[in-house]
Amino acid sequence: MTREELQQRLRGVAIDPGHPGYDAARAVYNAAIDRRPALVVQCCDAADVMAVVAYAREAGLRLAVRGGGHSGAGLGVVDDGVVADLSQMRSVRIDPAAGTVRVEGGCLWHDVDHATHPFGLAVPGGVVSTTGVGGLTLGGGHGYLARKYGLSIDHLLEADVVLADGRQVVASASQNPDLFWAIRGGGGNFGVATSFLFRSVPVSTVYGGPTLWPIEDLRDAMRWYDAFTAAASDDVYGFFVIMDVPPAPAFPTALHGRRVCGVVWCLLGSPAEAEAVLEGVRAFRTPLLEHVGPVPLPALNALFDPLIPPGLQWYWKGHFFERITDGAIDVHASFAERLPTPLSMMHLYPVDGAASRVPASETAFAYRDARWSMVIGGIDPDPARLPILRTWARDYWQALQPHAAGGGYVNFMQEEGEDRVHATYRGNYPRLAAIKGRYDPANFFNVNWNIKAAT
Repeated sequence: MTREELQQRLRGVAIDPGHPGYDAARAVYNAAIDRRPALVVQCCDAADVMAVVAYAREAGLRLAVRGGGHSGAGLGVVDDGVVADLSQMRSVRIDPAAGTVRVEGGCLWHDVDHATHPFGLAVPGGVVSTTGVGGLTLGGGHGYLARKYGLSIDHLLEADVVLADGRQVVASASQNPDLFWAIRGGGGNFGVATSFLFRSVPVSTVYGGPTLWPIEDLRDAMRWYDAFTAAASDDVYGFFVIMDVPPAPAFPTALHGRRVCGVVWCLLGSPAEAEAVLEGVRAFRTPLLEHVGPVPLPALNALFDPLIPPGLQWYWKGHFFERITDGAIDVHASFAERLPTPLSMMHLYPVDGAASRVPASETAFAYRDARWSMVIGGIDPDPARLPILRTWARDYWQALQPHAAGGGYVNFMQEEGEDRVHATYRGNYPRLAAIKGRYDPANFFNVNWNIKAAT
């Protein structure tokens, strides 16, 4: 298939380096990633995706798949290859009677929130509304609703997937069940997911927002947080943060730039139950700031969006943890002192509760026994500071390695090796490799945290 024949088959637009929109089309959320694909195809539908897959395969070009473009590692772009850009595919369709939500592969989570919230429904996602649905879900998907309702993949009923041979198939419990198992945590190794069908949950308004303490309280706060969350019901979700208070209207001017630790809460249940939880929080220590109250879930999910817009320099690393050791707390305290830039941070997300009650063998996501998933983010607008961000994040990550569970959340990976991919999938890796051999034996889909086909 020639370039001209490809364009004739498309409803969307094929953008090459000579196109005036090329630089905008190849840009990703993480501005530290600067890659120059030979072609970016802005797909309008599944037929466009099938044509792009066929073109790249026949031309012998590498294919990257871009959903929301939020990949920290920039896996949505590839040098000298082809990008299947799904960002024009943003339809969301609700069936309120069935409680299901059909989401196209280019949607962001705020598209889903916008469509579901008027019905008093939600789909468990992440903690940033500009994140792409496809990448988050294929990696597992943990966020504010994980303790109560589990991961995004625990609510996935089916997906439409374009395979390496150009066919589109349905992956579900009844159709291609091995593929359905693999895409629930196995990333983009098996095809292009053009749409997802989710089962929704009844969530509308929650009690949400941050409680912050001085950074000097970090050691005591982490120990308290560990015990408090272990004893809490699944209705209680809060992720631990280390950060500098940003100069944003939500924060008092007197706190701007102050280094703090704290918890960002998402409390379900009745208002009286949420207030009882907050009384327990206040009993730990008087906070510098408590900004927690009734808030629509979409607003909570968008809380961080203005602070981390597209175009910043990012370097991030992740770990899973089964427990918070005293040694790990010492590491956190040490690297909190060395936070390299005002936007840099550490988040520790709970992945216990309902997420932990799914057997590890039921989906490709292997760390069902972990209690936390951590991300270390070195962030700044200035490209000149990228080496400092990288060094801080790598050193922090390495210092925590003896206290970690061994693998990491694929959506928090950057510059990982093959051993790390094996560690992330644990005993599920051989099954994933066998399924890769059935659906993509030539490893056409390799711009990802790659799983090699079993021979």
